[in-house]
Amino acid sequence: MASDPAILAARQTRRRRAQALAAALLLAAAAAAGGRATESPRLLVGCLIVALAALAWGWAALSRLRVPPPAPDAEDLAFGDGQKALVLRAALTQAQLDQAPVALWWQSGGGVEPLNNAARRLVAPGGASGPGDLTARLRDAPSSARRQLFAFDGERGPERCLLAVRDVIVEGAEARLLALMPIESELEAETLKAWRQLVHVLTHEIMNSLTPIASLSSTAHELVAQDGAASPDLAIALETIARRTESLAGFVAEYRRVSDWPEPTLAAVALAPLFARVERLVAADWQARGGALSFDVAPATLTLKADAGQLEQALLNLLSNAAHATAHVAGPVVRVSARLIRGGRLAIEVRDNGPGVPHGLEQDIFMPFFSTREHGSGIGLAVVRNLVQGMGGSVRHVKPASGGAAFVLSF
Repeated sequence: MASDPAILAARQTRRRRAQALAAALLLAAAAAAGGRATESPRLLVGCLIVALAALAWGWAALSRLRVPPPAPDAEDLAFGDGQKALVLRAALTQAQLDQAPVALWWQSGGGVEPLNNAARRLVAPGGASGPGDLTARLRDAPSSARRQLFAFDGERGPERCLLAVRDVIVEGAEARLLALMPIESELEAETLKAWRQLVHVLTHEIMNSLTPIASLSSTAHELVAQDGAASPDLAIALETIARRTESLAGFVAEYRRVSDWPEPTLAAVALAPLFARVERLVAADWQARGGALSFDVAPATLTLKADAGQLEQALLNLLSNAAHATAHVAGPVVRVSARLIRGGRLAIEVRDNGPGVPHGLEQDIFMPFFSTREHGSGIGLAVVRNLVQGMGGSVRHVKPASGGAAFVLSF
């Protein structure tokens, strides 16, 4: 055991530490003696020589003293330096993938697995309404060098994405990388912008033509009325032109609401008092029809950064639609609720027990001028989407399993 290198190294370390300590004590003693021998030059020189010798002895001991290396941790024992670097690099890569806003999937051997958080959220509760159907469609998606439009049903309504598929070879085996980029909000914003521009141009041009027609027809009608010999048919024709021109001008002014809403003024809005105001405005009509109307905010202190007036108008439009949808329903019911959902977002839902939106028209109902009612104006939901988008939110139609229709405003 005496020849064990580890034991010999430990003994040498203890000996050099003792030498360093003795040199420090000797240096301190020489300094103290020199302080008292200021009147004796010979003694002072002797103390200085002793101090220098002690300093040299201590320096030599310290220079030969070896500091033991730090004990390796469990990860160092499990992995070598190269393996540890690879593990750290893999963890960093996974963290970066998890922060990507694009849902990434890996297909190998016929199975499709999510690679990051965005993909895992789609197959978790609150994501796709049919996770199995979503992964099956991804598995069967054709490979393409170009992006392709991909749509699926989410729990908040239809979702549209761009799908990109790339074939790769890993260790001699074929695999595929699939990326789903959500574009539903961007498409809604661009569609709304295009409609607003179109409505603005059309209403502007129509009003430019209607104004002189209305003015001239009114003047001609007055002249005919003053001329007793004028034909009665001419008077009727001019009166009809003036009446229809006035009606068309009112029609165009109504459609201007789609594009001429002012910019929202965002501020903190307590939802409970706002719901109470809306309830007071519509409760009498629902009670007169024998209907049930309920408002719920959970928690009661829920607050949203929005334009209070525009949010109120959006809710009134949705409640008006619910009233029309349940006009022929015995015991009409509408429920308005506000709650926090996944990701810290806030959702306001307006749900009724009417017949619901006809299948295939879920996207069309938000288009200006489109209406499922025979005499509907087709601007109610377009205005709702305009107002909600302006406040930084989105509005979706959701088809409840229990029937009826539900519109969800997400912020």
